[in-house]
Amino acid sequence: MTAVFVHGVPETGVVWRALREELEATGVGTVALGLPGFGSERPAGFGATKDDYAAWLAGALRDLVGPIDLVGHDWGAGLVARVATAFDVPLRSWAIDCASVLHEDYVWHPMAQVWRTPGQGEEWMAAFVAAGRGGTGERGEPAWLKNALLEVAGPDAGELEARIDDTMGGCILDLYRSATPNIHAGWAAELSRPAPAPGLVLRATGDTLDDPARSAEVAARLGARTALVEGVSHFWMMEDPAAAAKTLRAFWSSLP
Repeated sequence: MTAVFVHGVPETGVVWRALREELEATGVGTVALGLPGFGSERPAGFGATKDDYAAWLAGALRDLVGPIDLVGHDWGAGLVARVATAFDVPLRSWAIDCASVLHEDYVWHPMAQVWRTPGQGEEWMAAFVAAGRGGTGERGEPAWLKNALLEVAGPDAGELEARIDDTMGGCILDLYRSATPNIHAGWAAELSRPAPAPGLVLRATGDTLDDPARSAEVAARLGARTALVEGVSHFWMMEDPAAAAKTLRAFWSSLP
């Protein structure tokens, strides 16, 4: 079996490095996929919409030797849920965090509302990219990422920030603007019934971006289990990779 990891926004596969090291030390094979345009070139003609990324992910998974244990974080969680429910990909299992974002009543957070607004989003993102290069945004645009990474020591956090560029910024804007009014819209039918493969919803207890009640609703609809990862927040896989690995291994060991 191969564990395949999908990152979120504004990230790269580096976010999984510590967790992958924990898992590989116990003999689990791992792969971290990088979304097009995130620390890499944006393919010619690639629209960077939620459907474009979901189709890309399904294609990338078909190129791997399965069955696959698929894990997604942040926007990667939404893409994993889409592939697990709407694509014919050989998954043994899937696991996601931030499941409440997939709820039909989810409203984008204030920053995402700015990103989704033409003009304002471009202005914000230009300042964000400049800050990542050592500049400073007039409104402190990058502060949210820096604050989220405050408890994550080591080079991985710095490497995440260093990979933010104009290409990533443009992909982020296109991705968020494709999810109107939210991720659930357009994917409602598939997100409202059990997924074919066993699923796990991870709930980092300190993640303020995730709503526990809505996360539980989404898990129930998809026929997924829920597991708590205590004492960590949005970057749970970097904050406590040992606990994250233990949670995932427990889920995987329970599967046929």
